[in-house]
Amino acid sequence: MSVDLEKIEVATKMILEAIGENPNRDGLKKTPKRVAKAFEEICSGYFKNPKEVLNDALFESTNNEMVVVRNIEFYSMCEHHILPFFGRVHVAYIPDKKVVGLSKIPRMVEVFARRLQIQEQLTEQIADAIMDVVKPKGVGVVIHARHMCMEMRGVKTKHSYTSSSALRGNFLEDKIKEEFFNLINAPTQNHF
Repeated sequence: MSVDLEKIEVATKMILEAIGENPNRDGLKKTPKRVAKAFEEICSGYFKNPKEVLNDALFESTNNEMVVVRNIEFYSMCEHHILPFFGRVHVAYIPDKKVVGLSKIPRMVEVFARRLQIQEQLTEQIADAIMDVVKPKGVGVVIHARHMCMEMRGVKTKHSYTSSSALRGNFLEDKIKEEFFNLINAPTQNHF
């Protein structure tokens, strides 16, 4: 299955006409095609299985300490207004005999982000996918994001951001939750 580029081009041309633009003027002639190609990329997550991304890189391990991947950049589209929201995701888990390749976590985040979304759902989908596939002792996910549906229209709040979290398994325990939040909130040193 793939994006229907022709339908998106027709719809884009209709939107241009509906707002009083001339879709045949020089600057807009290729816009419907560009919008269709952009949506093909922006919505590519519908055609990927996040569980397959994670399953591809599971490894036996004796590690039972927290693994944290911080500051994963993401870009998504709000399903209510089809406007962008973007920010950073922090993901942590405590292994139970298996670890997942570190690069697979950002790839899995991107699969979910490249769908029409709401931040709260995105946060939960990431946590649930890791729980289902990696089967760790627990998972913590925090997302901080800016929403253009709040900044460009409506309330027009500049530079505000929304935080959401999803905690599973032993991340619901106060001590582990505290360690997770301390790790993701610690200042980043530029040693790399």
